[in-house]
Amino acid sequence: MWRYFVGVGAALVLGLAGLFLLRGSAAPPVKLPGAPAAHIAAAATEDPLPEEVPSASAKTREQKRFDRYDKDRNDAVTREEYLLSRRKAYAKLDANHDGRLDFDEWAAKTTTKFAGADADKSGALSRAEFLATAPKARAGAKPRCACPAAAPGKEEAED
Repeated sequence: MWRYFVGVGAALVLGLAGLFLLRGSAAPPVKLPGAPAAHIAAAATEDPLPEEVPSASAKTREQKRFDRYDKDRNDAVTREEYLLSRRKAYAKLDANHDGRLDFDEWAAKTTTKFAGADADKSGALSRAEFLATAPKARAGAKPRCACPAAAPGKEEAED
């Protein structure tokens, strides 16, 4: 039974010691100097702030998408309006304008891309030629993520 009393007493002593250590290590608050008079005078001569805060367009992403489809601006998207973009894309692929796509028409863009990348006209792409088929990054596009670079030598340590 005496062990319990000693344990409780030791816990209380450790708790009080921790409390004193935490209170003693707190730094006194730092007082900041006032703003210089020149800065205050410059701030007073600046243009006053506008009365209303600027805001973004009230249209949501879906509202903008709806407006792109609604060609006649009657607040209703008809079946023809909805399918118009798909019909235009289909018409671009239908090279002979017969209303049907065969495999060659459907794969024309890929075939053209392959032929352009095959510089030596061997019918096969080397590594250098294949590299030319990689999608080009759009100008001004921000990267999807900003991942930190891997530490050098980390892979060697894992092996």
